[in-house]
Amino acid sequence: MSDYFANENGRANENDHPRNDHPRNDYPRNELHNGAAQGRDLQNSAHDRQSAQLPPHNGGGRREPRLSEEPYLPEESPSVHSRSQQTTSEARGSMSHERRDERRFIRVHAHFEVRFEDGNHFRGVDLSQGGFALKSSRPMREQARVRGELAIQTSGTELLVPVTAECRHCQTLPGRNSGHIAGFEILDISPAHLELLRQVVRAHLSGRPLDVQNLLQGEDPQTPRKRRGAADAPQPIQRPPKPLGRYVALFMAFGVLAVVAAATAYRNFMLIEPSFAAVTAPRIDIRAPSPGILMAHDLQAGDSVGRDERLTNVKDVDLESDLILAEAAQRYNTQLISNLQESIDNANGQDVSLANSAEPANGESLSFENVSPDVARARIEQFETARDFQSSRLTALQARQSQNEIYSPCDCLVAWALSSSDGTYINESEKIMTLIRPGEDEVMVEALVHMDDIARIEPDQLAYISLPNTAGPISARVRSVALDIERQPRAGFPSWVRQQQNVASVLLVPEDPIPVESVGTPVDVRFTEQPMLGAAAEWIWQGGRAVFQGASEMLGMTDAEDQQDRQQAAL
Repeated sequence: MSDYFANENGRANENDHPRNDHPRNDYPRNELHNGAAQGRDLQNSAHDRQSAQLPPHNGGGRREPRLSEEPYLPEESPSVHSRSQQTTSEARGSMSHERRDERRFIRVHAHFEVRFEDGNHFRGVDLSQGGFALKSSRPMREQARVRGELAIQTSGTELLVPVTAECRHCQTLPGRNSGHIAGFEILDISPAHLELLRQVVRAHLSGRPLDVQNLLQGEDPQTPRKRRGAADAPQPIQRPPKPLGRYVALFMAFGVLAVVAAATAYRNFMLIEPSFAAVTAPRIDIRAPSPGILMAHDLQAGDSVGRDERLTNVKDVDLESDLILAEAAQRYNTQLISNLQESIDNANGQDVSLANSAEPANGESLSFENVSPDVARARIEQFETARDFQSSRLTALQARQSQNEIYSPCDCLVAWALSSSDGTYINESEKIMTLIRPGEDEVMVEALVHMDDIARIEPDQLAYISLPNTAGPISARVRSVALDIERQPRAGFPSWVRQQQNVASVLLVPEDPIPVESVGTPVDVRFTEQPMLGAAAEWIWQGGRAVFQGASEMLGMTDAEDQQDRQQAAL
């Protein structure tokens, strides 16, 4: 026989001395399905409290100590008993009562079975998160601790909830062979089974039977009031907890920004900044040797030319005319000398006919005279002198004409070339082309430094060069400082820059070679007097600039793609 059943004495004592501990309904006041007024009438009616005959189980929680035992109540007359039963039945039909020490959890009338570990099965009466009530044919001993499971029937599924419970009270039902109602408080239950029990209770309260599929999907049934409130109230955004790594990354970002700001301030206020700087190379100006027409050429800026390669030529019409006349005069004198010598040889001591001029007449006929052979021989010497002069003049004119053929003086790069379209006329010494030497040792950086800062710059001083669209700075050394910026002609500087009078020219030799295509590109130069600090500040600033340029390019690409998408959508 199980030890949780009470003996006959205990049952008789339980029947002879009924306790006035009929429970009140443990639903919240704002959830009483029979109305707040009806609940207040039932709670304030002493007659209803005394006539309640079906006290459910202990709803959980600690039992409150009763202040005093209630006195023994004598048996009432049949009329009083009938009225009491009628009142009890009306109260029972309207709402369930609860004990004063059972006001913690809400009870529901579910279909379940209580199975003790010794094999006894009992029909369940009501159920809550804190306990349950069962119907037994025999009375149960108070404070009897049992272990078993609750078999709850819901939607064709049986849910098993293992529990350890203790009997809190046992009441005898009226009538002969009616049985007993025992209330148990749950003492031990796993968290998972407690959650399952909570969902079963809430499903019955909401009027929706619990479904196993809803349990798998995590749906928690609510009462209609709570569902309406949840639907009306805005749901808060569920955000994941912020890990410690985010704060570490945030502080690191602040540190990087502080370092970049310090490096930028040191670079802008402590380093020497020139007024202008650009990549330059030795310049060779090709000028017109004589006035004339510039003949056609196909050279453009950026073309490479080899040494002694023909560039272009200048057509000097006046020079060509003088050359033709000089050649004609030379031929005339040569022929005149030859004819006079032949006349002297054939004269046999007689007079010889001689021309009065050693130069060809300008459209006029020549006059002749007769002279003695001796005079003729003297005149031959004069003609020979005139012939030699014309020959020298012809040689000079030919030399001038050869200078009009322009050739490259070195392996150079064309920096600028005058257009030769439509027969461009040029004056003597007018610039035709500008060539630069592309050697690695020739491409340098020229900076114009203000006179107030020139005293702080010395030869072989360290400087940093920043080219556009480059990731890092280029180290350079000061080669020379010149106060006369026109003394060293170099290509790459605008003409208006060299018009400044209060600057000096500083040539910088980069440690890494700069491509010749960069000639004429403005650069950012900083002269430093503290190599370590200057190098650190320059590298940090260059890194920040590279990151900013990368972000700008990404944003620019994104904007371009968006604009292209909008154009395609418009089409």
